Amino acid sequence: MFKVREDEPKYAFLSDTECNAENRYGQKIELTEPSCELRDKSLKINGDEAIGENPNRYKQHGFYFNADNCIGCHACESACSEKNDVPAHIAFRSVGFVEGGTYPDYQRINISMACNHCDDPVCLKGCPTRAYTKFAEYGAVLQDPDICFGCGYCTWVCPYNAPQLDPVKGEVSKCNMCVDRLEVNLKPACVAACLGNALDFGVIENIPENRIQAKTDIPGFPTPEITHPNIRFQQTRTTHREMTRTDAMPLKYHRDDSAGTFKPVVDEKLGKDKHWNLKKLLTSHESAHVIFTLCTQASVGAFFMLVLGNWLGVETISTIKNSSAFLPLLFLLVAVSTLGLFKLNMHLGKPHRFYRGFNNLRLSPVSREIAGVSLFYTGLLGVTAFSILDNPLFNLIANVFALVGVVGGAVGLYYMYKLYRIPARPFWNHWQTGTAFVGTALSFGSLLIAITSAVMLPLALPGTKTLLQTLAAIMALGLAVEGIGHIAHARAMHGAGHEGAVSHYVQTTEYGRSYQLRNGLLGINVAFATLISMTGLATWSAWLLGIPFLLSMLVMVAFGRSLFFVLVIPTTMPSAFFWKNKGFVEHAREIGLADSPQHGVAYERHHEFKINELIETINSNSLKDMFRHIKWIFGWQSTN
Repeated sequence: MFKVREDEPKYAFLSDTECNAENRYGQKIELTEPSCELRDKSLKINGDEAIGENPNRYKQHGFYFNADNCIGCHACESACSEKNDVPAHIAFRSVGFVEGGTYPDYQRINISMACNHCDDPVCLKGCPTRAYTKFAEYGAVLQDPDICFGCGYCTWVCPYNAPQLDPVKGEVSKCNMCVDRLEVNLKPACVAACLGNALDFGVIENIPENRIQAKTDIPGFPTPEITHPNIRFQQTRTTHREMTRTDAMPLKYHRDDSAGTFKPVVDEKLGKDKHWNLKKLLTSHESAHVIFTLCTQASVGAFFMLVLGNWLGVETISTIKNSSAFLPLLFLLVAVSTLGLFKLNMHLGKPHRFYRGFNNLRLSPVSREIAGVSLFYTGLLGVTAFSILDNPLFNLIANVFALVGVVGGAVGLYYMYKLYRIPARPFWNHWQTGTAFVGTALSFGSLLIAITSAVMLPLALPGTKTLLQTLAAIMALGLAVEGIGHIAHARAMHGAGHEGAVSHYVQTTEYGRSYQLRNGLLGINVAFATLISMTGLATWSAWLLGIPFLLSMLVMVAFGRSLFFVLVIPTTMPSAFFWKNKGFVEHAREIGLADSPQHGVAYERHHEFKINELIETINSNSLKDMFRHIKWIFGWQSTN
């Protein structure tokens, strides 16, 4: 338990007396019934079995921020970091700001923000390892870094930058509401340290003494409708109609007088010039996701065509099974799928804990995607293994594995799409994400089959020509589906009243040349695939034109999928000029400022497969942990 000092000031103690029954969203503030068995349980803070005596222990608590009083001193950040022993390059609480007007009528609004311990915590639902728990005690959403394997999905879905992915340790951690202090009736450390009396804390919907407002948003704060955060604001000073950010994000906020709120709009601080930005585009932090999604979608698409074509008796497809191209094609699909899974796993902060990705099948689309893709991979391996020996029994077993692969592939692709439909990332939250994934499965699945067939089968045979024409038609269809989605997406994002419009602006300026190249190649490839499907190619023209077409397809998909990941701008909180400013972080890493920890920037090291991780993987304790988790997943063991 937290030890209370003898000279603890009065303002550091909680002072809630009367409380409302419900919050403004209709949720009960009392989180348990008096007879609930969850009551009177110790949180075992630092191994202490004692139970706090806070009379409001089972009520939802939250922060109160008075923007009129915040002076931007960052004392709350320092107090939080000191109490939780947080390294310099991350922070559970941070202070950003927006500004408006010009001298002498300049205005700045500071915003101090940490985890808001939401009523509907999307981090908890999204986490595949079940590292998050929403407790009945204080309504705190707590996260266990030891369970986390560093996928970072919670940092995607949270609108408020609360979960912090440590680039060194490769694990997420965040604000814990200082529940150890709450147990002894003390407010969180950040609140107690606030110099301007801007931060307060207590049972949600209780307005602190000498305060008159309890709003759910202020300029720069994302919409509360996503998670129903437990934070309330006061901001009585009249603001300018336009408030801008000082960080690198080309985003500002316009006041909507009819709604009384501020809407995010594009701030054209990048100008109108178009650039390539190839280094940032093709070597981003999310390059592993680019490779994984492309490899998996292409493999699933090709596998579906082979299996379903054979089952449905499609002559042009079923002939592959009896040809010399069948086994090499299966080996190619295994190689492509293995590459994608390897890149995804090595992208984790703790790749040796990959098996924890199955822990949250009940809620997390990430866990369901992993389960589906794993089933597909199992089916693909089974079909490959039992197709080597040709006899009736092995063919029957191969068909069973084929069914497993089809079901797993369908589940994996569906949840791969669902996990990107994130309200906190409007650029992704559009049906075009689905058309892009399905289009890739069709176009590149058929391309894998076409490549293998062109290499292994005589091109002069009529059957080969018909096969390539059929595959070219499927390619054209997939590319057309993807192109239609891109057009609809661009129209939806252009001028939209959310961060998706900002992503579209960055797409057409900072990455404008790359964007144009992707679009141009997409149009060319649709036309070329359509031409092949209608006319076919002679032996010499197949090789003469096929290789440039292949290169064009690869460049198109590499640029397109990289743009998908690089461009997304979340509904994130404003940062300061340096602190948590993406532009400054990139600058510090490029010129070496990240070597000095006082700048609050660290190099990304968690994706490197260090030798100590390899040792830990083969360590007996690590293996025991893996088998214990497998038993727990299948219900053979009751505890984690």
